[in-house]
Amino acid sequence: MENKGTTHTWLLKIAIVATCAVTALSGCAVGPDFRKPDAPGTKSYTAAPMPAKTAAAPVPGGEEQRFVSAQDISEQWWTLYRSAELDQLICLALKDNPTLAAAQATLRQAQENLNAGYGAFFPSVDAVASVSRQKVSGITAGQPNASISPFTVYNASVNVSYAVDLFGGTRRELEALQAQVDYQRFQLEAAYLTLTSNVVTTAVKEASLRAQISSYTDIIGAQEKQLKVVEDQFRLGGVSLPDVLAQKAQLAQTRAILPPLERDLSRTGNQLAVLTGRLPSEAKLPDFDLEGLKLPQELPVSLPSGLVRQRPDIRASEEVLHAACAQIGVATANLYPQVTISGSAGSLATKTGDLFSGGTGIWDIGAGLLQPVFHGGELTARRHAAIAAYDAASAQYRETVLQAFQNVADVLRALDSDAQALKAQADAETAARDALDITRRQFSLGAVSYLTLLNAERTYQQARIGLIQAQAARYADTAALFQALGGGWWNRQAQGDSKAKVMNE
Repeated sequence: MENKGTTHTWLLKIAIVATCAVTALSGCAVGPDFRKPDAPGTKSYTAAPMPAKTAAAPVPGGEEQRFVSAQDISEQWWTLYRSAELDQLICLALKDNPTLAAAQATLRQAQENLNAGYGAFFPSVDAVASVSRQKVSGITAGQPNASISPFTVYNASVNVSYAVDLFGGTRRELEALQAQVDYQRFQLEAAYLTLTSNVVTTAVKEASLRAQISSYTDIIGAQEKQLKVVEDQFRLGGVSLPDVLAQKAQLAQTRAILPPLERDLSRTGNQLAVLTGRLPSEAKLPDFDLEGLKLPQELPVSLPSGLVRQRPDIRASEEVLHAACAQIGVATANLYPQVTISGSAGSLATKTGDLFSGGTGIWDIGAGLLQPVFHGGELTARRHAAIAAYDAASAQYRETVLQAFQNVADVLRALDSDAQALKAQADAETAARDALDITRRQFSLGAVSYLTLLNAERTYQQARIGLIQAQAARYADTAALFQALGGGWWNRQAQGDSKAKVMNE
C-alpha cells in the first residue's frame, strides 16, 4: 500500500538523481573556450611623436594644453571646463534623457533573460491536477460483453524533469546570455559617454554661435556708422555715389549673415533641450558663451595598451565576439547525445476524497537518450555557420579597435593643430583690427580710397569670426579627446562593480 510518504520518497529520489547528474557532468562543455583578444602592441597613437604641450595664444581659450601620458581620466571630465551651467545641464541630461533610459531598460531586460536561463540548471517541478469523465469498453478489462458505466477520474501529481547538460550546451547558452548582459552594459556606458560628450560639444557650438552673432552685430554697428560717414562725405563731394552704394551693399551682406546664424542658434538650443529630455518650448536652459568656459589644461592620454579596456564600443564588440564563441559550443553540443531524466508521483482516484488515500498512489521514473543520426547535414551546417559568425565578429572587433585608435590619433593631431590655428587667428585678428583702425583714420583724412577701407573691413570681419571658430574648435576637440579615450566610466562605481573588476574582467 502506498501513501503520501512513499510519493514524497520517490519524488526526492528523482531530484537526487538529477542533482547528482548535474554535479558529475558539470565540468564537461564542448566547443572553444573564449579568450580575450590581445591589445595592439603599439606604443603610440600617432606616426610622428606628439609634442609635450600645445601652442598658446593671448586670447580666452588660448591657454597651452599639456599631454600627460598614462594619467587616469576623471569620470566627470566635463567639470574641467569649470562651468556650473554645463554641470547642471549634464545632470539634467543624465536624469531625463530617453536614449539613456532605453539603454538602462535594455540592460535590465538582458539581465532578466540571463536570470531566466539559469533555470535550466535545475530540475523543473510542476504540480498537475486534472479531472476527466471517461467511458471505456469492457474489452479493455478482458470482458467484451461487460458494460462499464461512465466514471470520473481525478489525478493530482507532481512531475519532475531534467535535461542533463552532458556536453555543456546549456552552459554555453548561459555563457552567451552573460555576454549579452555585458554587451548591453557597455552599450549603456557608450550611451552615457555619447550623451555627455554631445551635451558639451552642443553647448560649445551654442557659445560659438552666440559669439559670432555678437561679433556680427558689432560689425554691423560699425558698418552703419561708416555708412553715415560715407553719406556725409558724398554730400560734401568727397566720395562718389558708387562708394556709397558699395558701403550699403557691404552692410546688407553682413546683415544677411545673421539670420542663418540665429537659425542655427535656435536649432542648437532645441538640440540641448532634447538631450536633456525636455520639449524645446519648455526647456528654459541656460545660455552659454565662450568666456564662461575654461579650457582644460592637462589632457590625460591613456597608454595604447589600455585603450581596448577603456573604450565602451571596443568592450561591447568584445562581448559580441564572446557570445559568438559560445554559440559555437551550443552548435557543437547539439551534435552529441541529449539525456533527459523525468519522473512523476501522485494519486489517481475516482473521488476527490480518495486522493492520496491508500492504494491510489502512482509514480514513474525514466530517462531518455536522444542521439542525432541523420538531419540532412543540418546540425553540421549550423556549427559551420556559428564558426563563420565568430569569424565575422572577430573581423568586426578588429575594425572597431582600428577605428578607435584612428579616432584618438585624429583628435590628438587636431588639438595640436587647433592650438596653432588659434594662435595664427589671434595674430591675424589683432593685425586686421589695427589695420582697420589706421585705414579708417586715413580714409577720414582722404589719404586712402574707399576700396582700401572696404577691403580692410572685410579682412577684419573674416579674422574676427575665424578667431571665434578657432576658440570653439579647441573646446570641442578637447571634449572629443575625453570621449575617444573612453570618458573615465570605469571610475564611476556602478552597483556592485568596482574599478578593478570592471577593468580586468
